[in-house]
Amino acid sequence: MSLAPWRRQQRAVDVNPQITQIKNMAFGFWSLAFETNARLRASQEQRPKTEVQRPYLESVKSVKSVDRLARLLDPFIFYSVLAVFVLAAIPYGTIEPWWKAIFECAIFALGLLWIIEGMLSGKWLVRQHRLLVPLIALVALAVVQITLPLRSSSVSLLSGTGLHPISFSPYETQLFIYDLMALLVASGLLLRYTTTRSRLKSLVYVVIGIGLASTGFGLVRRAFQTKPGFLLHFLLPESAEAMGGGGFGQFINHNHFAFLAEMSLGLVLGLMLSRPLRMTRLAWCLAVAIPMWIAVVYSGSRGGLASITVQVLFIALLIFIAKPGRELLREGTRHDDVRRFGPFLVKRVVLIASFLIVMVLGIVWVGGDPLAYKLESIRYEFGVKDSDKYTRTYRSSIWPMTWEMIKDHPIVGVGFGGYWIAITKYHKASGAYSPQEAHNDYLELLSNGGLIGVAIGLWFIVGFCKSVLTRLRHRDPLLSALSIGALAGIFAVAIHSIVDFGLHITINALLFVTLMVIATVTISPSTDYTD
Repeated sequence: MSLAPWRRQQRAVDVNPQITQIKNMAFGFWSLAFETNARLRASQEQRPKTEVQRPYLESVKSVKSVDRLARLLDPFIFYSVLAVFVLAAIPYGTIEPWWKAIFECAIFALGLLWIIEGMLSGKWLVRQHRLLVPLIALVALAVVQITLPLRSSSVSLLSGTGLHPISFSPYETQLFIYDLMALLVASGLLLRYTTTRSRLKSLVYVVIGIGLASTGFGLVRRAFQTKPGFLLHFLLPESAEAMGGGGFGQFINHNHFAFLAEMSLGLVLGLMLSRPLRMTRLAWCLAVAIPMWIAVVYSGSRGGLASITVQVLFIALLIFIAKPGRELLREGTRHDDVRRFGPFLVKRVVLIASFLIVMVLGIVWVGGDPLAYKLESIRYEFGVKDSDKYTRTYRSSIWPMTWEMIKDHPIVGVGFGGYWIAITKYHKASGAYSPQEAHNDYLELLSNGGLIGVAIGLWFIVGFCKSVLTRLRHRDPLLSALSIGALAGIFAVAIHSIVDFGLHITINALLFVTLMVIATVTISPSTDYTD
């Protein structure tokens, strides 16, 4: 149907003068509106630009300043933590109260910067911070031990009547809380700010560097020290009769040096066996590992010698648990997989066997008669010697006393730090010497924290094992190697802690939690998996 008649009708209607007037008025209104808007825009363009956009520009500047400050704080906090670690290793491993106070104040100050940086960047926690929850529970248990009056005078060493705090030494328990909180903050900082492979490498090199510097200082001390005081006032010269009698490195107790060497050596061995096997890396790892082993032999630490030997065997086992050893041992392994993974494992088994031979030669060549005498004295530690009849300070005497104390305080223990005063009730001896530690960190945890403390410790171990198993399956060979090395160091310390108390020293406890961070920390994804 055609539209021509309708169009002619519409044109006829438009001819009406009234309709035309209305249309002109409507078009005039819109024309006036458009003209007014154009004038307003022109006037705004003529005004200074800064006057119009000042609020917006100021807000943009503020956001950029906040972002810039957060980016500056991020690396500053991380590398400041590493600097604090290095300084903590210098004066006897931080056992002096004044130096320990400086260390803790520095860590808490960095914790405040963490809070500020988190407010600026909006990034506070990472997934691995869940590992610290059991340690927070341990702090809560220690607070309960000094606040709740649940111990009666009949089971305490205090005179009078009434109830007393659970801890036999509330002041020492309070110091324990400060120490553990400093370790918690340090661990949280490392988990939060170890975000790249380069930072992870820096952290590893700092741990190895501390071990190597302590080793070098110990060897120099042994060669040149002839009188008390060698840069540090309380360091005594080595006794010709008693190997390790004057301590070793910057430590007064030679066993404490062995703890530090075990942790550093674990990372060195992990790097040495990582993929791909490179001669340059192998050479410098051996150049670091052999002096550390010789230093442990010179220190005369029997627990250190045994722990490092087991540590090397533990690394050999982990190679088969981690990829590619796990794939090689899997059922239905193809011939191509054997050809691909076989040389990898053969080379590492040869390296481990060679290092064990070097260790044996080091014991025979470096240790000599003094070390043989130290090894022969092991039987006295687990028996009764005539000279210990009255003092009763050997492990064979201390451990049964500790067990008697545990049976009297099984639930919440005698308080963290309260062992030294609680054990006097069970130490039936002359009183010339009194045990200050249980010489077994597991017995001491049970005696200080009771079954609740042990349950918290098991909770922490289970969470840590779950996290580290995930890292062992990582496709980045560097991360897998560092996890193996950190686990080897942790395992050596766990073995050595059966007979010693090296984790009571600040730097050793600090490096121990650092190994846990290295074994579990999550870093930013990277496509570069080369060394």
